[in-house]
Amino acid sequence: MNLESAVSVNAKREFLQWFLKHYQLKRRECGWILNYLLTKDEVMQNVHFVEQVQYTPRGLFMATECVDEQPFCFYKRHIRTTDAEKSFHDIRLNQDEEIYIELLFQSSYFVPKYRAVLEENPFVPKHLQVKESDRLQAERLLKFSIRQFEVTTLKQKIDDALDQYDYEQFIQLTERLKKITAQK
Repeated sequence: MNLESAVSVNAKREFLQWFLKHYQLKRRECGWILNYLLTKDEVMQNVHFVEQVQYTPRGLFMATECVDEQPFCFYKRHIRTTDAEKSFHDIRLNQDEEIYIELLFQSSYFVPKYRAVLEENPFVPKHLQVKESDRLQAERLLKFSIRQFEVTTLKQKIDDALDQYDYEQFIQLTERLKKITAQK
């Protein structure tokens, strides 16, 4: 299955360079593999950054020092190994095959540079995939919860302003509360 990546080779290269500059991998061999990928455009075309790499036909999992997780794992079909040298040789000998990489580092989900190169993993079993309706429901619940927290916080600040006879603060806070409660 040869997938056309929506992420350019340059974007992947820029991300990897940034990543290697800012994070320390638990195994130095992982750095060697990533640096090798950086030098090979034909291999980088077949690189896909995904989550749940264990479901892919050929994948690398690498963790940094800042997380409490296994340092490295290579998956090829139904075989799993922690031998980084074997995976490196497999990559070198099979440059035209797709390679899926999962990088685990602190707050990875919130790093825009990583999110920009992250692709959907097409091999994750259907029963493990988040349905769009579930995602939207969770998003609505999160927005509702944030709004409720803001309202509660503002009401407490309004009470404090009243207790301190701070009329200006009271007016500002009640105006903000009106705007928030007017939003749907």
